[in-house]
Amino acid sequence: MNMSTLFDQEKTIALLKRLVETPSPSGYTADVMDLIEAEFKSIGVTYKKTNKGAVIATIEGKDNTRHRLLTAHTDTLGAMVKEVKSNGRLKLTTIGGFNWNAAEGEYCVIHTADGKKRRGTILMHQTTVHVYKDAGSAARSAENIEVRIDEKVFNEKDTRALGIEVGDFVSFDPHFEVTENGFVKSRHLDDKASTALLLTLVRKVTEEAIQLPQTTHFYISNNEEIGYGGNSNIPTETVEYIAVDMGAIGDGQTSDEYTVSICAKDSSGPYHYGLTQHLVGLAKGKKIDYKLDIYPYYGSDASAAIRAGFDVKHALFGPGIESSHALERTHVDSLQATAQLLYAYITSEMMA
Repeated sequence: MNMSTLFDQEKTIALLKRLVETPSPSGYTADVMDLIEAEFKSIGVTYKKTNKGAVIATIEGKDNTRHRLLTAHTDTLGAMVKEVKSNGRLKLTTIGGFNWNAAEGEYCVIHTADGKKRRGTILMHQTTVHVYKDAGSAARSAENIEVRIDEKVFNEKDTRALGIEVGDFVSFDPHFEVTENGFVKSRHLDDKASTALLLTLVRKVTEEAIQLPQTTHFYISNNEEIGYGGNSNIPTETVEYIAVDMGAIGDGQTSDEYTVSICAKDSSGPYHYGLTQHLVGLAKGKKIDYKLDIYPYYGSDASAAIRAGFDVKHALFGPGIESSHALERTHVDSLQATAQLLYAYITSEMMA
């Protein structure tokens, strides 16, 4: 098959837009998982839902004794209401690993327990330079960050009357945009870009009746950002476990926004050498643009599965994402390279 035909850019980007515009901070993922279920239903693939809310689709292959599993996650960074302040504004606690400067100035939604969606802005308490001498130097911390609610509130009682309470989830606006020269900009490309690619892959394999060499599971998890998204419900026949997640870009890294990133090691330790080299061999053989990299402050659902004690060979690859856990960006070239490696992998013969 011509590798350049594997990536339906228009459909994949449209699906990615729907995903990132569906709020899903870890712990508040029912809506996005409903979207995943609806997508699998429309494809006609067999799937099941776990007690934790993840969804696993399965395509039977020629060999049903040794399985493969690929996972991507739909949960994102976000926040929860920690305190309703006396002035009616909100203190927050983070969901996932990010610094407050990455969210300062962001528009947000407070999701109340009664189903209301209240708009607001995440700001420093000391934002106004005409009032606060330390507006620029004050620590960007949970103590100083607050939500200015877009309602007439003057005190704690006013805010609580809106139905806002401690424990309510707060999601960040994504600002999804695709430029004419192929850049995809949005919050939450980690890991909804990979999710869109997996869903597109499942649709292609199913609709074109492509025979896979191994029974393959597509695990869409919903708790990765807090460390345990893909460490349960792994079929016992699973031999190879692939986390499809972002490549981190920055000083000292080889990953970029135009290739697929293959991770050799992250904070959990090295990934399985043989499986990683299998991926590298596929990329070389199919002339797929790739970069091999090490991420020092990173963990994945694959490493979570290993920590949980599963006896699998694990590996990690995905699109390169600039400014991870902030205002993220990738390029359609990276999405295409990732789609090509995904197809090359699931149609390749399993390692001995």
